[in-house]
Amino acid sequence: MARRAAISLLQGITIDQLPLDQLLDTNAEFRLLEGRDRSFAHALVASSLRHGGEITTVLGRFLAKPLPRSSGMAVDILTIAAAQLLFMEVSPHAAIDLSVDLAKQDKKAQHFSGLINAVLRKVATDGKTALKNLDGPRLNTPDWLWEQWVSAYGEETAHDIAASHLNEAPLDISVKDKPEYWAQQLKGELLPTGTIRLESGDGNLQELPGFSEGEWWVQDAASALPAKLLGNIAGKSVLDLCAAPGGKTAQFASAGAVVTAVDDSVTRMNRLRENLARLKLPVTTLLADVLSLPTDTLYDNILLDAPCSATGTIRRHPDLVYLKSPQQLAGLVILQQKMLTHAARLVRPGGKLVYCTCSLSPLEGERQVFNFLRSRDDFRLSPIIPDELAQQVQFITPAGLMRCLPSMVIGKGSGLDGFFAARLERR
Repeated sequence: MARRAAISLLQGITIDQLPLDQLLDTNAEFRLLEGRDRSFAHALVASSLRHGGEITTVLGRFLAKPLPRSSGMAVDILTIAAAQLLFMEVSPHAAIDLSVDLAKQDKKAQHFSGLINAVLRKVATDGKTALKNLDGPRLNTPDWLWEQWVSAYGEETAHDIAASHLNEAPLDISVKDKPEYWAQQLKGELLPTGTIRLESGDGNLQELPGFSEGEWWVQDAASALPAKLLGNIAGKSVLDLCAAPGGKTAQFASAGAVVTAVDDSVTRMNRLRENLARLKLPVTTLLADVLSLPTDTLYDNILLDAPCSATGTIRRHPDLVYLKSPQQLAGLVILQQKMLTHAARLVRPGGKLVYCTCSLSPLEGERQVFNFLRSRDDFRLSPIIPDELAQQVQFITPAGLMRCLPSMVIGKGSGLDGFFAARLERR
């Protein structure tokens, strides 16, 4: 059941182009699973996605020619099985026999059950040897992303970014206050920036100390940085745009700001409201399109976490490499420009605007900000200084922008999501 559910999830991503997070909530076969079977199915899909290029290459070594479209689930059965044989501690006997059984249950794949058996036996005996000569990080990265990263950061850093995506992201937590105390209670590492990092995201979050009391929320260490750039916001108005699921909103409210959180998705806004209710934080929420917000009310501070390609979160969401495209990126850049222009109209003179994205593309970050500044004389760049980011100078560019990469290390050795942020001040 777990393997069949994993194949259903994988097809939902590669064929239907649906995000894995959405499928985990809606896929009928996955929802029928419980406990270990559910965790195993999720792990199967994640491993297949993270190592997709390697798996395709190794399977290609043992297939005389690609399987035809008429082979049904055969390709996905091979992919899931190869992930088990090459990257997971699953016995070859179980991985192969159960994969053949799955093939026999599918009207189209059953004609290829013998081939599946033969190929997987070769993968079991010779696959790991074949892996040794492969450049996994490069193979697992689509050409358009690889070329973009090489252009922006150089080949060595691009390779480091791609290599970081092979590792599962840790569980990062933001707290309302008393970070040292909660780091002890949660048995986590207190990072220099104030985030508490747990070694693993396994288990039930609701059972951890402080969850039911609303003392903390899940938020990647990188995602927690842009809100810090607004400084002391106690008693000041903050407009949080594209706010869901609400991590930054919670940061602002915990710091004593008068917060208005805006998002245009009913589902995401409901999630934000549920999170804030658990955290017992007072926030005004508004279901609206950023571009439709009236300009008659001005704010002391605005944070725009703009819709983006989210390529900085691939280690956390390995399905993204199968869902994003250069065409989507071009459309997002246009939308970001419109949102940034409109958000600027809502900042009072002397106020601050932080623009941020979880993208690794300069088109969605540095280029977007500098193009904006060239077209406006009523805004200036307010450079970020090390004190504002706990002396993490690696995150600050020569121009005073924030740019963290998944390959960068914080704390005892783990990375963080890729994120960009710039602080602008209205004259």
